[in-house]
Amino acid sequence: MTGEMNILPLPPTTPATARPQVGELLKLLTPVEGLIGAGQSAKAEVLSLKQADQTFQLLLKVTLDSGRQTTVQATSNLPLAQGTSLAITQPSAGNLAITVQQAIASSVATLTRIDTAQLPVGTLLQGKVVTSQALPQTPGQATVFRSMVSLLNTALSGSTLTIDSPQPLRIGTLLSALVQDSQTLKFVPLSNRQEQLAVSQQLVGQQSRQASLNGLLNALQSLPPATDQTSADLRAVVDKLLASLPDVQQMSTAKGVALALANSGAFLEAKLLTGQNPSLAPDMKADLLKLIAQLTPGLPSSTSFNAIIAANTLAQALPSFVRNALGTLGQVSAKPVPSSFPLPHRLLQSLEGEGDLEQLLRLAAAAVSRLQSHQLSSLEQTGVTDDGRLLSTWQLEIPMRNLQDIVPLQVKFQREEAPQKDPQPDERRDEREPKQQLWRVDLAFDMEPLGPMQIQAQLIAGSLSSQLWAERPYTADLIENNLAALRQRLLDRGLNVGDLDCHLGTPPQGNQTRLEHRWVDETA
Repeated sequence: MTGEMNILPLPPTTPATARPQVGELLKLLTPVEGLIGAGQSAKAEVLSLKQADQTFQLLLKVTLDSGRQTTVQATSNLPLAQGTSLAITQPSAGNLAITVQQAIASSVATLTRIDTAQLPVGTLLQGKVVTSQALPQTPGQATVFRSMVSLLNTALSGSTLTIDSPQPLRIGTLLSALVQDSQTLKFVPLSNRQEQLAVSQQLVGQQSRQASLNGLLNALQSLPPATDQTSADLRAVVDKLLASLPDVQQMSTAKGVALALANSGAFLEAKLLTGQNPSLAPDMKADLLKLIAQLTPGLPSSTSFNAIIAANTLAQALPSFVRNALGTLGQVSAKPVPSSFPLPHRLLQSLEGEGDLEQLLRLAAAAVSRLQSHQLSSLEQTGVTDDGRLLSTWQLEIPMRNLQDIVPLQVKFQREEAPQKDPQPDERRDEREPKQQLWRVDLAFDMEPLGPMQIQAQLIAGSLSSQLWAERPYTADLIENNLAALRQRLLDRGLNVGDLDCHLGTPPQGNQTRLEHRWVDETA
């Protein structure tokens, strides 16, 4: 998003002769009787600010005359910036009051201008939108949106900036803006390299916590029958999770594959953002989080697994956490190297003295990290290539039933779009060539009796090429003897088939693992 936004000028100073008015500006979320004695006042500092519709939720640190401190939650009709100091009284158990004079003066706690000597013109500022409101519209003039932005970099990090913008700013959005002058900033897109570095840093942490899905699923299959209500609720969650796993027969149809992809957990956050209820349909990640919620209350209070629970809390907040990290990054020197595919098989060792619930919790938390490692790998490999092509990546893992075994199927889809050519002045819309897309598909699985296998395929304009790798000689020979039949089946489906080969071993690592395809302008 680009465009200019203006920093608000200093508010007019209230005349000293004006009589302070008292208003109940703060409403306590939890009424507190006798917090501040009658006729007394206390000092308060705004620790955090969060917008909720047209009101603002505040966390206040209250310091009484006796020196005792406490924190309270309150709502206000005014956005009071983090760090604002107030003098408050308590007219009733559910309200706090400050003078209107002080409320106006508190806006000075936010930045109202940029000191260009400290931050010269051209300085890049990064911040997070804390509040956003549409101002009353003047007839004949465009709507103006007022926002408070918490700065995340430079010497002003931690300060709050109040700005007016012609566009609404979504709360929680990260912004980058260049200093134009003391009262004007200009939006600029976030750096792709900064974004990739943030994802890469989070990916390292996730991969250190992750473990293979079949370790958890095998443990759930051997879970003993329920003996009380608590274990009955846990058993119900486990049964739902296991029943949602697709089998080989389902994965042999296009509809079955599409359903398995949608329920893999890779799109849970997207479902939530569009308002879908994840409990209405199976979702691997949502079911794992429900399992963790069932396991956590059963742990002893002295358990050593608080770190795992905290890690899971981070897991649920990961999408916003990754975005928030962007503002804390400096300049990036090099583009991160994409992570390897497939993720290696990894099992957690049992710890001495831990109970069954603790072990299940460790496995469940590791499984969530496994799914999120795939999600972060997708983000890491999505962007614009050096030659201007748009690359989109979707990497995920589907536990698949094969008779009595559970086989994790790792999948990666990549789509490349060639840069759009500028239309010629005399060219009609229906004469323009459609934008071509190059699709790549990677599969990795270990299924008996075939053993570990990897498949790479690419499709463009109805033309398909593929390479297969098998680690067992028997499997490689079996595939080699059936390549002609596979080619014929693909031709019968209307595809043009190019290279179709099988190799013994594993794909070489690095850029050479790709079935390279160059975009060529045949008219050049």
